Amino acid sequence: QVQLVESGGGLVQAGGSLRLSCEASRGTFSSYAVGWFRQVPGKEREFVATITSGGYTSHADSVKGRFTISRDNAKNTVYLQMSSLKPEDTAVYYCAAKITSHSGLYYYRAQEYEYWGQGTQVTVSS
Repeated sequence: QVQLVESGGGLVQAGGSLRLSCEASRGTFSSYAVGWFRQVPGKEREFVATITSGGYTSHADSVKGRFTISRDNAKNTVYLQMSSLKPEDTAVYYCAAKITSHSGLYYYRAQEYEYWGQGTQVTVSS
């Protein structure tokens, strides 16, 4: 069973950048698809980006061109590089993982993921 730990959140001004990390312990991380989601109080968890076990990426329209997901399997880590941050990006960001044999299959729904991190707060001030 893989355990996920997010880091890199914090307070940043609008227009700034942050890089979130999701480090996995145990398991062969390269066999997992990984997603980033975010959630604000009172709202459902929202898809942000996903990377397949084969390294293909997909991003939500709301972050396309500003956020980039990537992975370093040697370090068992997936990153979310966030640039041109906006106040509406403020949320708790979660990474999630799903073991899969389909290297090119995207997973967009939170319910499809088996493992979750504890979340990291990102606050963007105006």
